[in-house]
Amino acid sequence: MNINVKEILSDYAEMTEEAMFKYLPKTDCLQGTLVKAMRYSLSAGGKRLRPALVMEFCRVCGKEPETALPVACAIEMTHTFSLIHDDLPCMDDDDLRRGKPSCHKAFGEAEAVLAGDALAILPYEIIAEAGIKNRISGDAALKIIRLLSELSGCKGMTGGQMIDLESENKNVSEAVVLEMYRMKTGALLEFCCKAGCIAAGAGAAQQLAAGSFGQRLGLAFQITDDILDVISDEKTLGKPVGSDAAEGKCTYVKIAGVEKAKQTALSITKQAIEQLSEFNDTDFLRELALSLTDRKF
Repeated sequence: MNINVKEILSDYAEMTEEAMFKYLPKTDCLQGTLVKAMRYSLSAGGKRLRPALVMEFCRVCGKEPETALPVACAIEMTHTFSLIHDDLPCMDDDDLRRGKPSCHKAFGEAEAVLAGDALAILPYEIIAEAGIKNRISGDAALKIIRLLSELSGCKGMTGGQMIDLESENKNVSEAVVLEMYRMKTGALLEFCCKAGCIAAGAGAAQQLAAGSFGQRLGLAFQITDDILDVISDEKTLGKPVGSDAAEGKCTYVKIAGVEKAKQTALSITKQAIEQLSEFNDTDFLRELALSLTDRKF
């Protein structure tokens, strides 16, 4: 079957964007600047990869993708909050995000912190509401909330960011770098894939396989990001390049070199694809995984 990955991703992105902004308050309120900063960062574009994974895993588990749409919107907000905070001067100090001024450059540092805070909290309201209104089962909503808490918090994305900060200007092992990537990037992708299964009412075996796929996809994705930071350019990437080396970050590319990093990313991607044997009709997921390893931005 001939799969057009970009077209399917675009369709999922359109679904997400149409629904996502409806969850935000209007800007004509006393806290309007906060809402504008949230909307600005959510409007920055990108692949909308995470929502696509949520809805596609819901689909391959036998339910309509729209069933998981609230969860898809929620995870895009969680991801966006992490980008707002990552760009702050106290973190990665990046002035550009997807070719536009970062939130703190457009609105100010305090405003960006609050916008990130608000986008970190709103996802739990959205998922809970989906359970209350029977978009998904109440049991599924509770499981998804718990999973998001775990994989975005100390044991996942936030913990990985801490390891990243503490590894700057240090010689750390390959094992530490890969564990950092598993937490910093892989955890949220693991969430997306598992949560799509949970929203569809899938069993433990499919949830486990989906989570394993997402975790490996995240590892390969982050290694590819490292490669692009070395070999790409700012116009193509939409953000500064060479910043990892300038900030003394310990990356897989720094440890292994570009060529080995490319081989590792491809190997991990193939391992991810093997996890799809638990599902039917996975051509899109397979081609998506391969395309992410071969991407230019």
